[in-house]
Amino acid sequence: MDTVQFYVNLGFQHVIDLNGLDHFYFIAALSLPFGLKDWKKLLWWVTLFTLGHSLSLIGNYYADYEFSSYWIELFIPITIALGCLPLLMQKSLQANKFSIGLTFFFGLIHGLGFGRFFAMMVDSSAAVSSLFSFALGVELAQLAIVLAVLLLNLLWYKKEPYLKLWRLSLGGIIFLLALAMIVERI
Repeated sequence: MDTVQFYVNLGFQHVIDLNGLDHFYFIAALSLPFGLKDWKKLLWWVTLFTLGHSLSLIGNYYADYEFSSYWIELFIPITIALGCLPLLMQKSLQANKFSIGLTFFFGLIHGLGFGRFFAMMVDSSAAVSSLFSFALGVELAQLAIVLAVLLLNLLWYKKEPYLKLWRLSLGGIIFLLALAMIVERI
């Protein structure tokens, strides 16, 4: 049980780590266009991201994929910036199958960024439970971010022009932070 708790906590901390807010930014940008009535759809999208992230960790652990850390670390903020584009263009993501696939793909990329480190720390005798527990921690942290964003959206819900401004402003801030991360990593 200590191993499970350790990896759930590690997964949770991985998402909210102040030194690496890429998950936070991506999930916040993903959540911004949604309202409380869309929580099931958003839950599905966040879970797809976690699934992609987890598959990268599993693949890296069991197959020891070799990817350039430079490119992965560069692609991570690029995925965040791309995730903000619908907010900046005031477009809806809600039914776009391309965006759903992209969310899964972005999860794969984010998982590759942590995969090598994670593979080094997992004990082979508890690999499956460690990987599952870590994924659970990631999902719980992402759901906390979703809930926070949905509640903040609710503050503006009855004031439609302000809701659009809120989404555009926060999307713009996340986009600029992602651009800064891209420039920093080039």
